[in-house]
Amino acid sequence: MGFEEEYQTFLNAHLQARTGERLRRLQEGHNQAEMLFLKQVWWPLYHHFKFLHPEYEVDDFKDGKRYLDFAYIRPAIRICLEVDGYGPHLKSISRWQFSDNLERQNQLVIDGWTVIRFSYDQVKEQPRRCQQIVQQVIGRWLGDELDQTSLSFLEKEVLRLAIRKGEAISPIEVEKYLKLSDKTVKKILSQLVDKKMLIPASGTMRIRSYRLGDQVKQPF
Repeated sequence: MGFEEEYQTFLNAHLQARTGERLRRLQEGHNQAEMLFLKQVWWPLYHHFKFLHPEYEVDDFKDGKRYLDFAYIRPAIRICLEVDGYGPHLKSISRWQFSDNLERQNQLVIDGWTVIRFSYDQVKEQPRRCQQIVQQVIGRWLGDELDQTSLSFLEKEVLRLAIRKGEAISPIEVEKYLKLSDKTVKKILSQLVDKKMLIPASGTMRIRSYRLGDQVKQPF
């Protein structure tokens, strides 16, 4: 399915699973900014919404409840993704409210969350840069999952480089990173293409760069 169908399925599944305040927050808090983030940043990277939770409820440091725009949750991984709008209300925010927002983020970090924040303008005007940041942050955690595969040590290291960078990698970068010869690097890259872990990103007769293939993206 395409984005629209998957998005509606994703949202409906969470709406049906919630009641009370959690349902109300999803109905009222999930708006244009959050939908644009999913469409322009998340979907082009992963083509699914697995492990992602909209308007996720967490305990507040003052014994109340707070809601994160999105929470990406897997075993040992908790990433908070926030999309902040810029509007007139920010000009009238009180000093107390400003401090409270900072305290909220500090508490999330203390509780083991990785917190990533984007402005609405970034999501709208610089989606590729936002994609790179998301891929780098999630890749820092998920690169360890490569250890569970049957890939060779060098193949895993090439994929970790691509995950951390968040964009296409060149053979020369791999040569410098692994301190290997051109011939050896070409062989490793060819093996990863055959396994659909990498796909050519530029060049035809002579490939100049590679990006992650679906065999790497989909499990994430």
